[in-house]
Amino acid sequence: MKKKIALVTGGYTGESVISYQSAETINKHLDKDLYDVYTIDIQKEGWWFTLADGQKIEVDKNDFSLTTEGRKIVFDLVFIGMHGSPGEDGRLQGYFDLLKIPYTGCDAATSALTMNKRFTVAVAGMGGIAVARSVLLFKKQYKGVNEQLLQLQFPVFIKPNSGGSSIGMSKINRPEDGLEEAIQKAFREDEQVLVEEMITGREFTVGVYRANGEIKVLPFTEIKADVNKPFFDFESKYHSKGLEITPADVDEKILKNVSEAAQKVYRIFNCGGVIRIDFIYHSKEEKPYMLEINTVPGQTAASIIPQQVEAIGGSLKEFYTILVEEALQKVTRKIENI
Repeated sequence: MKKKIALVTGGYTGESVISYQSAETINKHLDKDLYDVYTIDIQKEGWWFTLADGQKIEVDKNDFSLTTEGRKIVFDLVFIGMHGSPGEDGRLQGYFDLLKIPYTGCDAATSALTMNKRFTVAVAGMGGIAVARSVLLFKKQYKGVNEQLLQLQFPVFIKPNSGGSSIGMSKINRPEDGLEEAIQKAFREDEQVLVEEMITGREFTVGVYRANGEIKVLPFTEIKADVNKPFFDFESKYHSKGLEITPADVDEKILKNVSEAAQKVYRIFNCGGVIRIDFIYHSKEEKPYMLEINTVPGQTAASIIPQQVEAIGGSLKEFYTILVEEALQKVTRKIENI
């Protein structure tokens, strides 16, 4: 009998537009010979499954089930295809944990932690991963640019402490070049803002996943900034081409150092499913600096993980099957260890 999978998408933030695109790719490539897939749209106004005729059926949140044509549908697994809250910050994961429904990706604790960029770099730093110096600002306490900020080595990046897709992010070369304006821009997206020193070097983004309990690293991608843009922003990520090189052209030492750092990060944060980690490789120090972790990386046609899967000669159908089966096996392993 085929497993029933709920593919959750949408969300409560501006990243929902990317969630719908990712869910479209995931739904297209999930193996329909193995799984019955139901796309669940989660919005603040309600959670729905839409039938082929356009009729919307509301999800029963008491047990995350659907009732259609007099038949109750319960799910064997949830595939997380949602960026931002509540699908990437641990809230949905905690809900599914209470209902004992397995899901792809990281657990509630890891998802909540890595959604906070400042907490993420702090834990990574304590774990021996190189990270940049930064200052965390709180909107309710912020009173303007202060000495602590000016002690950072410029250029700096200013970004919302939670969220992704580079929304609300800026690069400032000098304090007088619009630092205050950039901070206010980020505050419009989040109550907390991270101001982080820029590490000079080659930028790599690395897909890491677990298959049969083993941590594996995908061929990583080098990000080369458009000369007309100060950094790899939202527009570059989803609408530009030619800025991403997959697989990255690197020597054996860089390949080894970045891959080992990526696996270490995956272990330190107790990750699950596929994640994407951003690094800057400092050539003089010969080591990668971790920037951030994306626990629900994009799966759109323009996204990096699908590029990296293609680079190893794999198919998304095979890859998503690995993610689903790993999530199901994880539950089995837990039961066996009780």
